Amino acid sequence: MLKNIHIFTALISFTLFFIRGLWVMKGSVMMQQKWVKIVPHLNDTVLLGTAIALTISIGQYPFSDGWLTAKLLALVAYICLGIEALRLARTDIGRAAAWLAALVVFLFIVSVAVTRMPLGFFYPLML
Repeated sequence: MLKNIHIFTALISFTLFFIRGLWVMKGSVMMQQKWVKIVPHLNDTVLLGTAIALTISIGQYPFSDGWLTAKLLALVAYICLGIEALRLARTDIGRAAAWLAALVVFLFIVSVAVTRMPLGFFYPLML
């Protein structure tokens, strides 16, 4: 059940980030809606909580298990790129580049989770 909640909230997180990125690039007034400022943070709190609970339940931890270290470091990159895309970038190109890079990093995180390999979808390139 914990894993299913984690996967579901990750899907919601990705979807909300994808949509908010489009709204920012279009200059949509939707970004000013109160729910748009609250719901993603609530969802991401549940996502992080389930991630912590899962690490404890499986007995694997970042900085001792490579794949979880890769996920954690990629998560930090995803958050930084997301802040750049949704708040800090001053140009349309900067916003779009940060948004696309964040989406790729998110997919990398998923690939690490699925494969439990620190290189995720890059692993076949190393063969």
